[in-house]
Amino acid sequence: MIEKNRKTFTVVKWVAGVMFLLFLAADAMSWYLSVKLRPVINKELKDLVLNATDSLYRVEFSRVNTNFLLGNASVSDVKIIPDTNIFNKLIKLKRAPNNIYEVSLKKLTIRHFHPLRIYRDKRLNVGQLLFEHPKVVMINRQFDFNENRPPRPNKSPYDYISRFLREVSVDKVSLKDVSFKYINKNLPVPETDSVNKLDITLKDWLIDAKSATDPTRIYLLKDVLINLNDYQFATPDSLYDIRMNEFSFTASTGKLNIKKFGVIPRYSEMDFGRKAGFAKERFNIQLSDINLKGVDLPLYVKKQELAASEMNINNGYVSVFNNNELPGHGEERIGKFPHQLLQLVKAQLTVKKLNLNDIDISYAEYDSDSKQKGRITFEKTSGTISNVTNEAKVKAKNHFMLANLNTYMMGQGKLAVNFKFDLNAPNGAFSYQGELGNMDGGVLNRITKPLGMLQVNSGMVKKLSFKVIADEAKASGDLNFQYKDLSIGLLKKVQGKTRLVKLGLFSMLANSLVIRPDNPDARGKEISASVYFQRDPRISFFSFIWKTLLQGIKYTVGLTPEKQAEIDNQIAKFEQMKRDRELRREARRKRQLKK
Repeated sequence: MIEKNRKTFTVVKWVAGVMFLLFLAADAMSWYLSVKLRPVINKELKDLVLNATDSLYRVEFSRVNTNFLLGNASVSDVKIIPDTNIFNKLIKLKRAPNNIYEVSLKKLTIRHFHPLRIYRDKRLNVGQLLFEHPKVVMINRQFDFNENRPPRPNKSPYDYISRFLREVSVDKVSLKDVSFKYINKNLPVPETDSVNKLDITLKDWLIDAKSATDPTRIYLLKDVLINLNDYQFATPDSLYDIRMNEFSFTASTGKLNIKKFGVIPRYSEMDFGRKAGFAKERFNIQLSDINLKGVDLPLYVKKQELAASEMNINNGYVSVFNNNELPGHGEERIGKFPHQLLQLVKAQLTVKKLNLNDIDISYAEYDSDSKQKGRITFEKTSGTISNVTNEAKVKAKNHFMLANLNTYMMGQGKLAVNFKFDLNAPNGAFSYQGELGNMDGGVLNRITKPLGMLQVNSGMVKKLSFKVIADEAKASGDLNFQYKDLSIGLLKKVQGKTRLVKLGLFSMLANSLVIRPDNPDARGKEISASVYFQRDPRISFFSFIWKTLLQGIKYTVGLTPEKQAEIDNQIAKFEQMKRDRELRREARRKRQLKK
């Protein structure tokens, strides 16, 4: 038994020794071939890049290391450089691409290539090209001759490689931790944007006799995947941080996903305007679960135009605040409505349908008279916005953006509202109509008290419907307000007190002589209001809508300008009487002291 084990051990040793020697021989042969073939590989690699790109690009590197045994290689200090002279010639020939690229990296790793296939089948098949920490500069100039060209090379690279290879393929091209810079040369002064920590994966890159005309491929690729985990940058005015989390895009499906997106102000509500130096709207935007469908990657690569068939936002909030205590900027807010701002976006944008779900929207002001904040909220907002675009060709077919929204005003009253925005109107023309259902009128105190010096003591909103046509200068329309058991209180600000003080006597008079407690009344008579509101060009879009509707509500309940002026006049007389009485008391007190 011992003798048998000894023989077995001897055989194993010999087998292991022979395998080790074979491995050494193969490794030595791999090293020998690497050394001998390195000059050939250097030349062929440079020629391949030059020929496959129609001489537009050349590649430079310091060293090539190969291991034929494992089928791996690496290229050090790689630079892919465009030839501007060739590019200018291609422009004259109307064959130049819209984009040229400059790429540099310390090391390019080539994994799982098959040397025998090159010599036996004339096929260069590579498992992976790994670009680690590359720096990529993309320079864009848009040419009319590329307008309707498909996402394929102008001339197939196969024409250049066919003399020595039948096929070149790479299963996966991985660009990890990319530093990307985009230079827009379509403007009088070129603009630059940049993003870091970008991961890009290019799948199934193929050059053969048919790949250049394959309609399922994008620039010879089967798919492009883009990922960005966390991205943040400050706006040029340093008032906001833009944040984006878990960005991913897949070209084959045209789907783009963003887990979270935020426009985060750097200062509190009250400090924001003070930092800006004037009354400036402060936006706080947090959106979650954003996805786009039908994104056209070739169109974006060629023209930096984002076109999508559908966009969904499933959660989040939009909060707007303005401190009216601060002085204005001295500029009129002309061209600042949402659909006008969309037209000012430099990049071309088209989303055929935008779906909103469970978005909370609020608008607030700090009033210089009441020294308090008033806030109106629209909670759980859902609906669709169609034809979101600034693209001239799209607007030529349809120049209206429509928004159909359902929400809960102050978290209670269900409100359905429809907007129609004219994207081509120089005066910002738009219209809106809607209907608000049952709601306790008391919840409106959050905005009527600080901004209108008006308290709703009691009252039930049965229905509020409106239809308004507006532009930057004015708004006109009709409003119908049905309510029951309305009672109000008039308020004023008293020096030294933080809370507003109720004007008891005048509130009683207003409820008795001015305010209609019910609409329709006990006899079934119903009052509606025609609205005409002249916009102060310094107020915002949100404030414009709110103040227009508030005017119609006041008219309906009886607070017309004439009645309001009468109440204000009576309050002024009463205040003067109080002052006169105090003066008489003080005079009597002084006379008594003299005695």
